[in-house]
Amino acid sequence: MRKILSRVGLVVALLIMVVSLGACSSTSGSKRDVLKDDKQSNTITWGVKADTKLFGLMDVKDNQIKGFEVDLAKAMTKEILGKKGKARFIQVTSQTRMPLLANGNIDAIMATMTITPQRAEQVDFSRSYFDAGQAILVKDGSPIKNVRSLNRKGAVVLGVVGSNSVQNIKKFAPKARVLQLSDYSQALTALKSGQGDALTTDNGILYGMSIENPGYSVVGGTFTKEPYGIATAKGQRPFHNAINHALTKVENSGEYNKLIYKWFHNVKGFDMKGAER
Repeated sequence: MRKILSRVGLVVALLIMVVSLGACSSTSGSKRDVLKDDKQSNTITWGVKADTKLFGLMDVKDNQIKGFEVDLAKAMTKEILGKKGKARFIQVTSQTRMPLLANGNIDAIMATMTITPQRAEQVDFSRSYFDAGQAILVKDGSPIKNVRSLNRKGAVVLGVVGSNSVQNIKKFAPKARVLQLSDYSQALTALKSGQGDALTTDNGILYGMSIENPGYSVVGGTFTKEPYGIATAKGQRPFHNAINHALTKVENSGEYNKLIYKWFHNVKGFDMKGAER
């Protein structure tokens, strides 16, 4: 009996030690200087999408995430750390990106993340690097022609958990039921299987879906303004300033417009002139 109690006491002591160390780690992590650490490691860790064509999509041929945001992150990394600076990418979703940033798993989020007052209470945003707008994707031949067509009982709109578009659609089509999926791949599959009348998110993302899926189109234009910003953790002012400065340099050098052309010039309906800077 004494041996059992002794072992129980040991386990409890170890658990207390682990919790204490975890608390200390969390505290020290929240106080770290991200820019200083990144310069020492010569690496910036970016949280990017891996399921969003044009912005960030996993290439199964080489297991590399590719897209406009990935290329922009690489260019900005060079501006912040120098030509030999390295950009490391971690896949995020609309649900995981904020927790991963808060936990210090990533240094910055560049993942089709709309700048909103609510999010700005939790993170610091750079100025906008892409001015998107919310739209809807439907199957060709659908009677749904715009967001107003969805404002009726029985209409089902597909969205992604954690996306700002889910809240917006409730304002423009309050009578419709919103079905939230974990990511865009699942949402698109649901649309194809007839589980919803339309899929809603930012137009840039929907254009990518329409390119990969003939027979589906973006209709009705945009009904909101959804500027994308790069999110950094609160209290990281030097890193936040470096992000904004790097974005300005990439724009002024002409590299930004080259990347816009590379990824969007052949997208039907995309406003190239409006997107250039």
